[in-house]
Amino acid sequence: MKTILFIIQKEFKQIFRNKSMLPIIFILPLLQLVILSNAASFEVKNIKFSFVDNDHSAASRELISKFQASTYFNVVTDFKSKKEADLQMQNGNVDVILEIPIHFERNLIKQQNTNLSVSINAIDGAAAGVSNVYISQIITGYNQSIQTQLQTYNQGIIEQPENIMTIPSFWYNKTLNYKTFMVPGILVLLVTMLTLFLSSMNIVREKEVGTLEQINVTPIKKHQFIIGKLFPFWVLGLVILTVGLIIAKVIFSVPILGNIFLIYGFTSVYLILILGIGLFISNHTETQQQAMFIAWFFTVIFILMSGLFTPIESMPVWAQNVTYFNPIRYFVEVIRMVMLKGATFTDIKTQLGVIVIYALIVNGLAVWSYKKVN
Repeated sequence: MKTILFIIQKEFKQIFRNKSMLPIIFILPLLQLVILSNAASFEVKNIKFSFVDNDHSAASRELISKFQASTYFNVVTDFKSKKEADLQMQNGNVDVILEIPIHFERNLIKQQNTNLSVSINAIDGAAAGVSNVYISQIITGYNQSIQTQLQTYNQGIIEQPENIMTIPSFWYNKTLNYKTFMVPGILVLLVTMLTLFLSSMNIVREKEVGTLEQINVTPIKKHQFIIGKLFPFWVLGLVILTVGLIIAKVIFSVPILGNIFLIYGFTSVYLILILGIGLFISNHTETQQQAMFIAWFFTVIFILMSGLFTPIESMPVWAQNVTYFNPIRYFVEVIRMVMLKGATFTDIKTQLGVIVIYALIVNGLAVWSYKKVN
């Protein structure tokens, strides 16, 4: 036990002795949490909106005013012809073109029926889909307002149009704040990246400076060396989690409905798995650049297939099956469940069981692949 404590003490001294690494370990992840949580948004705003009003009536002006009043649209300008508007969309100056036909108001009054033409820049399919939803909502609201104004008379009795009203109830995120959804996931990302990169470069650094050979000829046992090398990064991971949770609560007002010790318990096991992956990478690389490249390669795949940005349910079936081997997926699910839903141990025992199994397998392979005598 004393041997392990000495190695741990040595690792902490190395970490705090390197002044250039301290900002990378403690400051940059926190800045990333603050910046990414504000930048990574599912909302689509400042949509460049333009229109072609061929009717110039009170009804057409009222419809345009609905878009001008919306916070999602930035009304750029109006065009005299659809051809001119199409040219501006091709140049990237507008995202949406609303064309109001001639006799728009007359058709509404006489026939109570008319058509609108909407052109949307769909290079970004996701943004175009969201824009279409916004446009549909505004036009639907305008249509209901017009129907109320165009009351019909039946034998001298005014007939009010019948509308179906829906009252939504939003669970777990009543204000629909995207930060409430994103902050826990980004916190998982930062904890994972920090511990994986540092642990994967740990033993490699010893190889490069030549101290690993000296350690190999000492009476230090394999398990003592590995525990002593990885334990400091396990502690650092929990420290980053703690600071991240404080920022999530204080700055972003993300609720923590569940037991916070449940988050720490799951994170403790999760970090053992991530450190095992880092150790395995470190055993099979000769330089820190190689270790960083391989760690980054797997991290990108893990992030994109974790459900952090894209819902797993929206992925193809084969991709959904692949995500079962992705440890970040389970951590993202658990931290969101505990923080936002108030999940208990019973609710996350499946994810915890999977992480425990993966941790045993990965660390077993990592310890087996480490050769104390080269």
